[in-house]
Amino acid sequence: MHDTETFRGFLDRLRSAGELIDLHQAVDIRHIATLVDQSDKALFFHNVIGYDVPVVSGIIRTQKRAMMSLGADQYSQIEAKLKGAIDAPVPPVTLNSSPTHEVTMSGDEVDLYKLPIPMSSIYDGGPMITAGVVIARDPEYGLNSGIYRFIVKEKNLTGIDIVTPNNMRLFAQRAFEAGRPCPISISIGTHPYEIMGSGFRAPLGVDEMAIAGGLRGGPVQLAPCQTIDVPYIADAEIVLEAEILPTGWVWPEGRFGEFTRLMGGLHWNPIVRIKSVSMRKDAIYYALHMPWENTWLAAPTRYAAIRQALKTAGVVVKDINVTLGGCAFWHAVISIKKQPGEGKNALLAALSVMDLKHVVVVDDDIDVFNPTDVEWAIATRVQGDKDIMIVTGARGKPLDPSLPPTPPGVVPTTAKVGIDATISEGIPKERYERIAYAYADTAKIGDYASGKTDPAGALGNEDEVVKLAEAIAAMIGETPRYYTDVAEAFSSYAFPVVARALGHLHATERLWQDPRGRMCLRGSAFAAKPPGQ
Repeated sequence: MHDTETFRGFLDRLRSAGELIDLHQAVDIRHIATLVDQSDKALFFHNVIGYDVPVVSGIIRTQKRAMMSLGADQYSQIEAKLKGAIDAPVPPVTLNSSPTHEVTMSGDEVDLYKLPIPMSSIYDGGPMITAGVVIARDPEYGLNSGIYRFIVKEKNLTGIDIVTPNNMRLFAQRAFEAGRPCPISISIGTHPYEIMGSGFRAPLGVDEMAIAGGLRGGPVQLAPCQTIDVPYIADAEIVLEAEILPTGWVWPEGRFGEFTRLMGGLHWNPIVRIKSVSMRKDAIYYALHMPWENTWLAAPTRYAAIRQALKTAGVVVKDINVTLGGCAFWHAVISIKKQPGEGKNALLAALSVMDLKHVVVVDDDIDVFNPTDVEWAIATRVQGDKDIMIVTGARGKPLDPSLPPTPPGVVPTTAKVGIDATISEGIPKERYERIAYAYADTAKIGDYASGKTDPAGALGNEDEVVKLAEAIAAMIGETPRYYTDVAEAFSSYAFPVVARALGHLHATERLWQDPRGRMCLRGSAFAAKPPGQ
């Protein structure tokens, strides 16, 4: 079904659900970031002092609102929707124009200071455009979409952060080497469908807006820019038409509070000239709030890429957790239905995905969403010399604060680590039988707290103990049984009687155990062999 909801329609839906608060009082733009950080709802600032344009922020800052944005009832459904969009992309359509051109500033009229672009963190280098869906064109490779930040330097100049290796950086590098600017449109105030689609790192030549169309179930509407040969998202509130100038990676850009929940360092990046600003006459400025508003739609793009890589490797996946502790970028825990050797194969496949840095692979009995369960698997199933894999010299993400500084324009490399926390081949499975308590299905503390009593069970003399011992011997002579199985089978007797009967079998040297610790008869086919025999 084609979802035709607009950016404003999503805001209305958040408002109706009690997930957006309208603030009509005068608010200083310098206070917006901290107010959003303190709020469990999205905030709409209708009266920002010194500006004619209102600001909305925090619209996808929680898991719930991210799910709402894509029509998902469960968070895992977002990955499924993305997978469907990747498999069945819907190419965009182009309109002649859109309401975004109701107000236009071009040439010397361009003035970014008229837009309510907030500051965010204490150490930010300046006001930062954070929610712009960027569409770029390359003469050979066509269109590419992504989300990048733009620090305001002058009324018509910004920086752009493209230090990380990606298609946008490639487009800019090719333009720089050819001595020409790289044209880009920056669409601000778009539906999360377009935000998520542009956030997926598609292969070169794949249009991310077609993936956004797959998410919608129908084509994204684009419209042509007026000063450059690049389209923009027709539903956008504000559109900047711009060029990445062929300056190279020589201009200081940043700092900025990053998805890492840390302050990023000063980066060296190209400069961007804004040629035109267009907007609706009642435009709304959307400020994406870092880091959490970046997280909830970013993680599913990793899920989809990991799952595809493992499918290609022939590994059957049970669950994936791209953890919040890993900033939804660097860490993944993957449970698999393991065949021999597939723990290592799964690691090799997963570590090739995007910027994943540390991956743990576990068996399908481990809950990947339970950190204690995962740590327990590492503690009990890993031998460091065999099960920890380190790959050096892999592609890194410059925002990783643990990497040493590199010269401007140089992309750092990183070490990737994989931990195979699956049960190794050749290890007896009984070593990993978890503790389970007898009668867990029938003995409930609530019943006993309410006064339940158990039957006493028969008591017996020594003759009855010997008779019971023979009955037990007959049972375990046919099939080895655990002690609790025997106790349950003869629960008509009080437990001391059963224990004495088993003690009698041991005293007469008939009771033995099989390799799994079950009781059997000495000398039977089931009996464990003593060491050296």
